[in-house]
Amino acid sequence: MANSGATAEPANAESTSYGLQRHTLGPLETLAQSISTMAPTCSPAMTVPLVFASAGNGTWLAYLLAMSCTLLIALCVARFAHESASPGSLYSYATSSLPPILGSVSGWALLLAYVATGASVVGGFVHYANVVLGEFFRVSAAPLLLAVLSVTVSVAVAYRDVKISTRLMAYIELVSVISIAVVLAMVLWNRGLHVDPAQFHLRGVHWSGVRLGIVLAMFSFVGFESATTLGEEARNPLRTIPRAVLQSALLAGLFFITASYTEVVGFPASAGTLDQSASPMGALATAAGAPRLGPLIDIGAMISMFACVLACVTAAARVLLMMSHNGMTHRWLSRTHDRNSTPHAAVLITGLATLLPASGLLLTKASGVTIYDWMGSLATYGFITVYALVAVALPLHLKAQAKLSPALVALATVSVLAMVLVLEGTLYPVPEAPKNWLPYMFLGYLGLGIAWHAWQTRGGQTTVRMADGLEVAETEID
Repeated sequence: MANSGATAEPANAESTSYGLQRHTLGPLETLAQSISTMAPTCSPAMTVPLVFASAGNGTWLAYLLAMSCTLLIALCVARFAHESASPGSLYSYATSSLPPILGSVSGWALLLAYVATGASVVGGFVHYANVVLGEFFRVSAAPLLLAVLSVTVSVAVAYRDVKISTRLMAYIELVSVISIAVVLAMVLWNRGLHVDPAQFHLRGVHWSGVRLGIVLAMFSFVGFESATTLGEEARNPLRTIPRAVLQSALLAGLFFITASYTEVVGFPASAGTLDQSASPMGALATAAGAPRLGPLIDIGAMISMFACVLACVTAAARVLLMMSHNGMTHRWLSRTHDRNSTPHAAVLITGLATLLPASGLLLTKASGVTIYDWMGSLATYGFITVYALVAVALPLHLKAQAKLSPALVALATVSVLAMVLVLEGTLYPVPEAPKNWLPYMFLGYLGLGIAWHAWQTRGGQTTVRMADGLEVAETEID
């Protein structure tokens, strides 16, 4: 594969096509991509109990602080999205002003983040699929079979039509979130709408537990930016995508804070502890006097996990497509389907990459909840890295365009500091094995990406203009 010499491309996003469907997705479908990657149904069902195990009565505070960090990054991302639209998402933003090596790091980190998130929710799907099968049929299915089923169907839908996939994700999440909201409202109503002094006084809460809880809570928000991967497929992308990014972060944050507070205050003692429950929303529905909603929510959680797998494959494939266009991966991955106009080659690869770690862990007898926890923690490292790099790139990009202001410098600085604090929370206190090995695995993965970048650029590199108007490095490959 050879690519020598610069290829001048217009700075107008309209002038170059990546072979995807152009301007077919409306505001709701664009928002659905971000919402589905976040999978808001998954958080009350699986993430809130994990946060509670660390933060206890400070669970709501952990989510409030996580939402604050997310909104800072969302503002940075939205500022970029007002000027640029491409399938490359945050990878394109980071490469606009940062050195080529950091641009490469951002691409590999973001790809890992989406793939690991997909593998995580494959574990969640396996768990809730067997919960639903047990509730309705008193049977269970082979976990590996369920994992293969969820990824295969997701790949098939993502391969076929992006519009079908985004609409399907929107409907799935809407029904699931409404069901959970009904249960939460009933719990609060039954308690007389008074505040819980144990939570607001942070009774028995230690800051170290809240710090770890923030890291886990951040996993509820990761993916809020995935609407940016639809830069070529969204209508009015410079307006629609920034709105979707900010709306998803804010709306999901308010939902998570409400859900975490209500689950802690309303979880029945007769059902054990919140962090040990196989179906926390089912137990909460029974306590609220609506036991029939419990199985419905479990079905919603199962389908929401599938929707998140689909969203992650959709987003990861578009990042891989852009990386291929920039010469970072084989050109075969830049191909799009002649009839479907989807990145079918990248979809197949990201689908396989999503299935392999989940299947490997299932073969070691790891539970679905364990896979959700471990792979979600790994994904968080990727997202934190990319978020920080985008925040660093923003003032550099705006300075080059003579649009930099003190307020934007302050925003970028605080955003980077927030990501550093979140990252620090993942490292100290040192988590228990095997999660204590995840930072080293992530660094090893990035090391391979850097080595690959060095090998690619051994013959020199040139600078080109991408179709979204951002200046990036294009390598010469011998």
